[in-house]
Amino acid sequence: MGRTRENKDAIIADLKETLSQSQLVVAIDYQGLSVAEITDLRRRLRPTGTVCKVTKNTLMGIAVQDDEKWQPMQEFLKGSSAFLLVKEDIGGAIKAYQDFQKATKKSELRGGVMEGRALNQDAVKAIADLPSKEQLMAQIAGALNSVTAKIAIAINEVPSSLARGLQAVADKDKENNGAAEGEAA
Repeated sequence: MGRTRENKDAIIADLKETLSQSQLVVAIDYQGLSVAEITDLRRRLRPTGTVCKVTKNTLMGIAVQDDEKWQPMQEFLKGSSAFLLVKEDIGGAIKAYQDFQKATKKSELRGGVMEGRALNQDAVKAIADLPSKEQLMAQIAGALNSVTAKIAIAINEVPSSLARGLQAVADKDKENNGAAEGEAA
């Protein structure tokens, strides 16, 4: 039994809604994957804020045709397609997919679209090597903390070095006064 027009319209509307919330869409060839394996992929992707949609290429084509941001997706619409719609953690989502791919050795990454540009397999894989948002924030916080600590030490050092300098002058005066008293006696 085929899908009704209303059913197809609902799927397209859902795809458009999910696309509007996504930063990256990756097309994979899922041919040969079982339902259990697709479920495993979805389970692995869920913590990264990624949705895995298995849909007909024609429905995805209709969903992206009016949106310039996603139009480059048209070149990946062939064969058995599943789409990873990444909303939050881009690097984490790609790493989760790569781990799944290593475990099953069945699916193939075709490419993706990000910010209106088509990305080949190598570009998508390169994104996975980038640090996550949390790691970047931690690195920036660490760098800022380091700079702040150095400034605090430098500011604290000024009075200490001034005090040491004054003490050295005072000690020298005592030596000179002691030597002058010794000569006078």
